[in-house]
Amino acid sequence: MTHLIRLASAEDADAILDLTLKAYQPIRDLNIHFSAAHADRELVLHNLTQNATYLLEKSGRIAATVTVRYPWVDPGRETYPFIWWFAVHPDFKQKGVGSALLSYVEEEVLTKQVKAPAVYLATATRHPWLVGIYERRGYKAFKEKVHEGDNIVFLRKILNPSLYELIEKRESITST
Repeated sequence: MTHLIRLASAEDADAILDLTLKAYQPIRDLNIHFSAAHADRELVLHNLTQNATYLLEKSGRIAATVTVRYPWVDPGRETYPFIWWFAVHPDFKQKGVGSALLSYVEEEVLTKQVKAPAVYLATATRHPWLVGIYERRGYKAFKEKVHEGDNIVFLRKILNPSLYELIEKRESITST
């Protein structure tokens, strides 16, 4: 069965909220304090207006969603786009839809369209499987911090090594 990937709009807010709350139930069960796990419609709408949220539809249903927050929305955090609010509806877990959506965003959007040298994300270190999933996708840990009582690990994936090296070299020169 084929799928459709598209940019979300405000009309998708209720469906995104429903999917996100269902997908993030294990996060709530672990008492990890991610904003998406406790989202409401207002927060979803804010996310949709400030960031780029992508949906993967399968059989006419939203099966997965992921948001890309660009550096200009939150200056000073990182130089690269940030992946967050990645969620797969429980009915579609372990069917490849999350991987397909994330691959599309990494390859088609961030690498080919935006020309991003790298992308990063964050997750709780005590989550039993998320860090391993991202590491198998090529993400590497580069920083940790404590957020609301949880150890958070930041993982980065280099999408364009030569451009990444050029930017990192330039930033190290300007910071000295």
